Amino acid sequence: MQPSSDDSLIFALERPHRNLWTYYWVTCLAVPPLLPVTLPFYWFRYHTMRYKFTAEGISMSWGILFRREIIVNYARIQDIHLRSNLVERWFGLAKVLVQTASGNASAELTLEGLKEFEAVRDFLYSKMRGVKEQPSTPPVLTAVGSDAELAAALREVTAELRATRLALAHRAGTAPTQPDA
Repeated sequence: MQPSSDDSLIFALERPHRNLWTYYWVTCLAVPPLLPVTLPFYWFRYHTMRYKFTAEGISMSWGILFRREIIVNYARIQDIHLRSNLVERWFGLAKVLVQTASGNASAELTLEGLKEFEAVRDFLYSKMRGVKEQPSTPPVLTAVGSDAELAAALREVTAELRATRLALAHRAGTAPTQPDA
């Protein structure tokens, strides 16, 4: 299955948009006394943040001293949210919050610094639905091709069940009961 042109744009995303660094600056300037502590943290976070979209799922990694990586398969995704505050909207950014059934109330993965946040959300919804909508057929129907073969298989199963019931009745010392026809 070939990815569509929109999918290829999503698969090409690897780094946050440069406006995220500007947003981090503005965030740090909100509390000037903490600037020497928060600015290096955000600088390392921005410069080490990487995304990877694959056919199986999403991964996000960041950090230098304490490297962190989160991998989420599309099959585990339960819900997707977009969140942006006033300053993020001013820079055209939003966060994509991906939730799984991990029992945690918060998002399992937060993709931040994306200008293509709506395209990413739609992509994730399509992948999430695609995983859940795969047809599953019972193994009996895939092994049996025609109606005649199905009828023969059912007769064989019925004969085996009768033989098993007779053997159990004989072992217990009781007379087998005849089923209604």
